[in-house]
Amino acid sequence: MILPNPNMNTDGRHRPTDHPPVPAPRIGVLIVNLGSPDAPEAGAVRRYLAEFLSDPRVIEIPRLAWQPILRGIILRTRPAKSAKLYASIWDRQRGGSPLTLHTRDQAAALAEALPDCRVDFAMRYGNPSITSRLNEMKAAGCERILIVPMYPQYSAATSATVADRVADWMRGQRWQPALRTAAPWYDDPAYIEALAEDYRAGLAALDFRPDELILTFHGMPRRTLELGDPYHCHCQKTARLVGERLDLPVRIVFQSRFGRAEWLQPYLDKTLEALPAEGVKRVAVAAPGFPADCLETLEEIAIQGREQFEGAGGTHFAYLPCLNARPAGIRLLTHLVERDLAGWRESR
Repeated sequence: MILPNPNMNTDGRHRPTDHPPVPAPRIGVLIVNLGSPDAPEAGAVRRYLAEFLSDPRVIEIPRLAWQPILRGIILRTRPAKSAKLYASIWDRQRGGSPLTLHTRDQAAALAEALPDCRVDFAMRYGNPSITSRLNEMKAAGCERILIVPMYPQYSAATSATVADRVADWMRGQRWQPALRTAAPWYDDPAYIEALAEDYRAGLAALDFRPDELILTFHGMPRRTLELGDPYHCHCQKTARLVGERLDLPVRIVFQSRFGRAEWLQPYLDKTLEALPAEGVKRVAVAAPGFPADCLETLEEIAIQGREQFEGAGGTHFAYLPCLNARPAGIRLLTHLVERDLAGWRESR
């Protein structure tokens, strides 16, 4: 492929010497995950939570009613507690949260698989921000940009808020690039196969045979289902397809509930506490809704979940890591990006 000469017009004539530099047109791919604090410290957690919990897509309570609760109670009490949890899983050797590091690794591997595209990553909340990455891509000549929200199952509180932030950035651009947003992939055969391949390997490496494979997804308030959010249905279909591909019975649960309202059920913690009394003493838990390991998987499942299960009488517990940047995960991401770039790369 021959890239255009940045010093020439499209008709082949040289630009005037005083013409501003124009980079060769490129395609950008920006993968976007949720985000995490910059450090496992109360101040950094407070800044992160303030941004995250102020998003009206995340907390669907009128701002006038919610902000006094957030500022007056939650941001005064929760940051210190959450900082301790982050500290328990923080990668001090590499200097960052697992979610940030895994997402960075995914972007680097994806860039190797797609050398004709500029690939980068951003976080919806925290750093690196979507705005900063889009500015860099535009400055580098990306006239077409694919946004990939790293959420296999669509929800207004996840995928939609990424699109909202990108739209905010677009409103400030005089020369807007062409944009696409990757479709959710909850039932894409490549996703199901990647999970099945990874889970088979993980189960085969265990020194025990689980009585059940539990598939846990991030919870959402039940009200979101009643309002028409497809997330619950997407999770159910993913779990069914994975179980069919593995030829194993699976149990679907939801985790990470917040506040007093009813959330999607059954709950992970309640399930783990109840299973030993039902005769289920050996379990493996996987989180197919998380493409990269994070606080919710490494602390809430692998640490807290084990304590809850064994405390209730369970004898064997295993957590199967997310796809992260392992080969199956990168093959999946490459497939998804190539799927949603169809027509753009061929037309250059």
